Amino acid sequence: MRLLHTSDWHVGRSLHGTDLLAEQEAVLSSLADVVRAEGVDVVLVAGDVYDRAVPSADATGVLDRVLSRLRGAGAAVVLTPGNHDSARRLGFASGLLAVSGVHVRATTASLDEPVLLSDEHGEVAFYGLPFLEPEVARHELGADLPRSHQAVLSAAMVKVRADLYFRPGVRSVVLAHAFVQGGLPSDSERDIAVGGVDVVSASVFDGVDYVALGHLHRPQTVTPRVRYSGSPLPYSFGEAGQRKQVWLVDLDAEGLAEVRPVPLPNPRRLSVVTGELAELLADPAHEALVDDFVSARLTDAVRPTDAMRRLRSRFPHCVHLEWSGAPRDDDARSYTDRLRGRDDLSVADEFVRHVRGGVAPSSAERELLGRALAAADREEVTR
Repeated sequence: MRLLHTSDWHVGRSLHGTDLLAEQEAVLSSLADVVRAEGVDVVLVAGDVYDRAVPSADATGVLDRVLSRLRGAGAAVVLTPGNHDSARRLGFASGLLAVSGVHVRATTASLDEPVLLSDEHGEVAFYGLPFLEPEVARHELGADLPRSHQAVLSAAMVKVRADLYFRPGVRSVVLAHAFVQGGLPSDSERDIAVGGVDVVSASVFDGVDYVALGHLHRPQTVTPRVRYSGSPLPYSFGEAGQRKQVWLVDLDAEGLAEVRPVPLPNPRRLSVVTGELAELLADPAHEALVDDFVSARLTDAVRPTDAMRRLRSRFPHCVHLEWSGAPRDDDARSYTDRLRGRDDLSVADEFVRHVRGGVAPSSAERELLGRALAAADREEVTR
C-alpha cells in the first residue's frame, strides 16, 4: 500500500494580511497529480487542515474542491484536526464523508477505532489522533493524568496498542499532531506549550509501523518511522528558501518498506531584500524577485516617505516592510544627554522631523509649535 503523508495545510491563512487561498488551492490540487503519477492509495493529513477554528466560506470551498480532486484521482483520505482546527466542526458529517472515502477522525473517544483499508497483503489500521489539549484530553481519556502532552499522548497510544493487540498481523499507521523531541520548529507555528511542557518523546509511538506527524512546518525525520511532512507552503519569511514536500510511504507485507520525499511546486516564492530604498528600486539583481512575495528591510538613515507604495511599483507582491535605519553618531548617547542644553522648540522640531521621515516643519508650523509651548508654560505657571 502506498501512502502520501501531508499536514498543516492551514487553508485560509494569510501572509501579512495577504490572502493565500489561490496559492493554497494550486499546491494542494497538485497532490492529485502526485496521487495519479505515483499510484497513491491513501492520503494522510495530520492536522491543521484549516488555519482557524471557524474557517471562512471561501476556505471551506477550497477544502471541498481539493478533497474531491484527491478522491477523483483514486486515493482514500484520512485526516485529523490540529491545534488550529475545531475538532467538532471538522468532524461534522464524518459518517457521510466516510462513505465517499474521506475518513475524518476528530474525537478523543474514537481514537482507538481505526480506519481499516486493505491491499493484497491484508488490512492496514489507520489511527487518527486529534490534537489532544492536555487539560481537556486528560479527563476525556478517563485517567488521572498529569497536565502535559507527553502524558495524554502516552495514554492515547496505550489505547491504540490495546486495540492492535486484538488485530494480529495487521499493519498500523498513526496520525498525530504534536511537537516531538528532535523536531526543529519554524516561526510560523502556533505555540502549543502548556506550562512550558510541550515536547513529546518519539518513544511514545513505539509499536506501530509508521507515524505521520503534523504541527512543525519544516519537513524532517525524527526516526525512520516517525516523520513530519511539513506545510505545503511557506507561511513566514523565516521559511523563505525551504523546499516543501510530501512523503511517499510504502508498506509491504511486513510493515514499513520505503519512504521517499516528493517536492511540491511553489506558486509564489518568498524573498527577503535588504538595503536602501533607492537601491532596491534600481538594482537589476532584484529583477528575478518581482513575482515573489517580498519582505523589504530598509536601511536608509532617514525613514523614506511612502515606502510601501514605492516598493510595490517594482515588487507588486511586497507584503512586509521594516525600517532599521542607519545608526547615527549621536545614537549611542543617552536620551538625557541628547536633550541637555536644548530648548523645548528644538526638541519638538526634531520630533516632527522624526515622525515625518526627515521632513522638517515649515516656518508656519514652527510658529504654531512655539505658541503651543508658550501657552503650556503659562498654564504651568498659573497652577
